Amino acid sequence: MKVAVIGGGASGMMCAVMAAKGGADVVLLEKNEKLGKKLFITGKGRCNVTNDCDFDVFFSNVVTNPKFLMSAVHGFSPQDTMEFFEEGGVKLKVERGNRVFPQSDKSSDIIKCFERQLKAYNVDVRLNTRIAELVIKDGVAVGAVTSDGEGILADKVVVATGGVTYQATGSTGDGYIWAKKSGHSVVTPKPALVPLLFKEQYGLQGLSLKNVNASIISQGKAICSQFGEMLFTHGGASGPIILSLSSLINKYYVKGGFDRQCILSIDLKPALTLEVLENRLIREFSQKINSELKNILPALMPKSLVGVILAKSGLDEKQTANSVTKMQRERLAETIKNLRFTIVGLENINAGIITSGGVDCKQIDPKSMMSKLVKNLYFIGEVLDVDALTGGFNLQIAFSSAYQMSKNLWD
Repeated sequence: MKVAVIGGGASGMMCAVMAAKGGADVVLLEKNEKLGKKLFITGKGRCNVTNDCDFDVFFSNVVTNPKFLMSAVHGFSPQDTMEFFEEGGVKLKVERGNRVFPQSDKSSDIIKCFERQLKAYNVDVRLNTRIAELVIKDGVAVGAVTSDGEGILADKVVVATGGVTYQATGSTGDGYIWAKKSGHSVVTPKPALVPLLFKEQYGLQGLSLKNVNASIISQGKAICSQFGEMLFTHGGASGPIILSLSSLINKYYVKGGFDRQCILSIDLKPALTLEVLENRLIREFSQKINSELKNILPALMPKSLVGVILAKSGLDEKQTANSVTKMQRERLAETIKNLRFTIVGLENINAGIITSGGVDCKQIDPKSMMSKLVKNLYFIGEVLDVDALTGGFNLQIAFSSAYQMSKNLWD
């Protein structure tokens, strides 16, 4: 059986290895000059390959179409992924949040592991090979044609071309074009795991916050929240919790803006109740009654935030502690627990770690990853309308969907 895998990223390499291991004659077609260009920069070059968690935790971190992925992830779990790489010679380590990395902190070790196995199982790897179109006859995929006009015949054709983020790595949406031409619906691609943009600009870029709770407020309700680290940028904010929040609200993002008002609320002191925080302020003020507020508050927050907090509280930074009224103190405490920014957009889709949207999962068989519309045509990985939060979940989706396709080759 001849299998053509288009795309030499995470899902494509895993699919090619597993299909060849199962006895197929596999050709892996990659338009770049090397394999795994996006995988190389994943996790800031460290490559968070998976998350060593149980199934309940895993699916709670899948944002889009978790039910579609259940068969695939149960068939090839995070623990299976860890075993795959360790047997392939890559020593792994588990860090905070069950994130799994190579011990070397080098994504290149993951790519080399794939390359060794591709060679071991005699996969025909063709670099600098751009596919122009798929070949479909009478509702059956039979191959593809390169941009040079070369025809590649195959019994099974797998599209593993990724999304449209980090386009310099080759993720330019080719798979979406082929999907549409073959009659499939494509859910509009949106940025996921991407920085947020704010209406208010206070010159906070570069300021990092740890152990804060950030929530999205819409229509008077907190619709999602995350605890951890964040970073202010030139136009808004980024960092782990902000990226996760962006994936949870991008469904409201249309035509360059949100279809409802979204507010980012930051609790700078999530471990303290409002009452306890007020008592802390009373204690600080009583010990420094003649000091100006700008010189007292750095004990409670980063100095660069003091001016913003005071301005939003309606207080003057030169006001002394002994002049602060009860009402002003309560307002100050509330601002510290509820520092708000108006979200006006998401950073450009090319800045997203992954793409939300893609080939409509309703048209794909979750047990085989084969199209329900075109026989012997498969879609795996990020090209599908699936995405998850940070922590290794998205790479696991790539690996699981690839394995799911390969194990059903002979059905």
